[in-house]
Amino acid sequence: MHPNQRTLERFYAAFAQLDADTMAACYAEDAQFDDEVFSLHGKRELGGMWRMLCAATRTQGRDVWELESSGLQADASTGKAHWEAHYRFSTTGRLVHNRIDSAFSFNPAGLIVNHVDRFDFWRWSRQALGTPGLLLGWTPLLLTKVRRQAAANLKKFLARP
Repeated sequence: MHPNQRTLERFYAAFAQLDADTMAACYAEDAQFDDEVFSLHGKRELGGMWRMLCAATRTQGRDVWELESSGLQADASTGKAHWEAHYRFSTTGRLVHNRIDSAFSFNPAGLIVNHVDRFDFWRWSRQALGTPGLLLGWTPLLLTKVRRQAAANLKKFLARP
């Protein structure tokens, strides 16, 4: 098994335990992350996102939290994974089952430098937001609103002492 695959296994094992500090330790200082909601640059932002999301899950939904990862593969420069998260969306309290495919790039030290997650935003929004997600989840309007709110929440979280 390539050491970068061990990095992915460490990352997802930590995620299953809501251990954001260990997750953040898997990233290089100049890492980038992108998914339907966040576009982040640097370990501070990435670690902050995972800390914020893990804290919200521990506080408002630990009772239903479950993470399953599969298909973890990596070589000297790239990797991929599939993961499914079952959780309570903190804003609405609604239950979500999100299916995500991830792609990674690694530096020579075995740290993640690029992490891209892809999921069906409309499917997610129907579960997380209910009727508004059903009616508007396929539109750029709702996606833009969710992205702005997530960015504002992360900025506020990172500003805390």
